[in-house]
Amino acid sequence: MPDAPGAFARLLAIIQRLRGPDGCPWDREQSPRTLRASLIEEAWECVSAIDNADDPNTEEELGDLYLLVTMMAWMKEQEGTFTVESALTHIADKLVRRHPHVFGGAARGNAEQVLVQWDAIKAQEKTSRAVPASSLDGVPASFPPLEKAAKLQKKAAKAGFDWPGPEPVWDKIDEELGELRSALQAGAPVEIEAELGDLLFSVVNLSRLLEVDPALALHRTNVKFERRFREVERRLAEEGATPVEAGLVRMDALWNQVKAEESDAQNTSK
Repeated sequence: MPDAPGAFARLLAIIQRLRGPDGCPWDREQSPRTLRASLIEEAWECVSAIDNADDPNTEEELGDLYLLVTMMAWMKEQEGTFTVESALTHIADKLVRRHPHVFGGAARGNAEQVLVQWDAIKAQEKTSRAVPASSLDGVPASFPPLEKAAKLQKKAAKAGFDWPGPEPVWDKIDEELGELRSALQAGAPVEIEAELGDLLFSVVNLSRLLEVDPALALHRTNVKFERRFREVERRLAEEGATPVEAGLVRMDALWNQVKAEESDAQNTSK
């Protein structure tokens, strides 16, 4: 059996050395705050590797995440805030506590029932803490806007403030589109930004009610756009033209060609 504890101990020892008096000057200057952006970047790179079914890259990206998370925990231990051990113990205890059907002899249910049980146990845990001032408490201020919109909506939904289903949200999206068009016609920049934000918020609501993660959905579309545009550029290069020289009509024709070829390939593989 692989020695996972030994591998983690080695990683922690390396991090301790890097952060030590005789360690790396750059690593010693870092803090959890300076590594925040790297944590988000590595998480998305890991998502990309998973989406591409690229196991070697997934292994590497997960390792990068282990590095950042372990280094941040060690930084906190150096500060005297908490220890690496306490962070690991905390999550291990929480997993055992929230899985009584595995560790506590409770009745086993299906995935949906287990999720309801998880939320109930989580709610009980929170009753022992300070009473939140709002149902929206706990949403990080530093969340990217798209993820924050989804999190705020989930919090509000658990408090009972939610649409009955996805159908009414379609009407809300149409309403927000109309208001955005009116703002555009009025030439009001502030209102345009506000209405566009409302439209995006409504689309996130629809995504949530359709049980689709909006950030992952947008990430997938970003990857698709990049793949297709790069292919358009490649084909233009074969023709001896740059995108600017080719113009929109030619690029659009190539785009549709690439899109059709991808669709045909997907249908053939089914």
